[in-house]
Amino acid sequence: MAQVTGTYSVYDAKGLREDLSDIIYSISPTETPFMSGIGKEKATAVLHEWQTDSLASAVANNAQIEGDEIGFSAPSATTRVNNRTQISRKSVIVTGTLDSVSKAGRNNELAYQISKASKELKRDMESSLCANNSPVVGDDSTARELAGLAGWIQQNNDAGAGGANGQVSGADVPGTARTDGTQRAFTESQLKSVIKKCWDEGGDPSMVMLGSFNKQVLSGFTGGSTRFDPAENKRLVAAVDVYESDFGAMTVVPNRFSRSRSAYVIQPDMFGVAFLRDFQLMDLAKTGDATKQALLAEYTLVSKNEKASGGIFDLTTS
Repeated sequence: MAQVTGTYSVYDAKGLREDLSDIIYSISPTETPFMSGIGKEKATAVLHEWQTDSLASAVANNAQIEGDEIGFSAPSATTRVNNRTQISRKSVIVTGTLDSVSKAGRNNELAYQISKASKELKRDMESSLCANNSPVVGDDSTARELAGLAGWIQQNNDAGAGGANGQVSGADVPGTARTDGTQRAFTESQLKSVIKKCWDEGGDPSMVMLGSFNKQVLSGFTGGSTRFDPAENKRLVAAVDVYESDFGAMTVVPNRFSRSRSAYVIQPDMFGVAFLRDFQLMDLAKTGDATKQALLAEYTLVSKNEKASGGIFDLTTS
């Protein structure tokens, strides 16, 4: 049917209000499972140091003669370990006009941009903490960098052909990044082997952290084959969020910001983030008709004893 002659419609009218939703939608991920799952402590210098130690091997024949003279053996010294603090920041500048005009989805533009920057900063920090990089001392023209998770895993690992630990500088301090090897499929035997190595060294790991592809691979392991859900829910449970190993239950955590070619077996209380400067919001000098602010954190990764954790490296990712 045709429109009646003279009908006035939206196609003819002027001054119609714009229909713009007052909600801003974002699907960008903000979860930081490694940083959120480990401890937090205080650093007091740009070179943060701590000590590690271990017990002497158990002796089955520790039997002594009655009345015997007591002998002594020298105890082993502690190991001094360190990592460099890294400064990460995000900056925002908003004009006075933009902060004053009427906007959809937010009342205060500066507050909105700072909120967004804080999430981006946490994502950057998670990426740095999980990275495969060596520490950088830094100077007046070079930024300091911390040694990320991959470099700390020395003892308990499973790598592809040609894969190798980063060179150790000093005592148990990563001096170079890991050398990547030939990629191969993730298998349950690799996971079981690394968990066993951690346990044999005295560790008690409780988390498996890995990328999305290998999270799906792990869901097919037989260690998680007994998956039940009440029949009335009529659901097929095809995922594994807890892996029951021979040495205890392991929470399986996918991480978007760790290396997708690596799977980590982690004892969370043996890692921490040491802050020289915790998250700070800084008001910067006003030099024009705009407000400038910066979010900043200065921090490093602490590996309290790397033998408690392990890694399966050089995994295929597709």
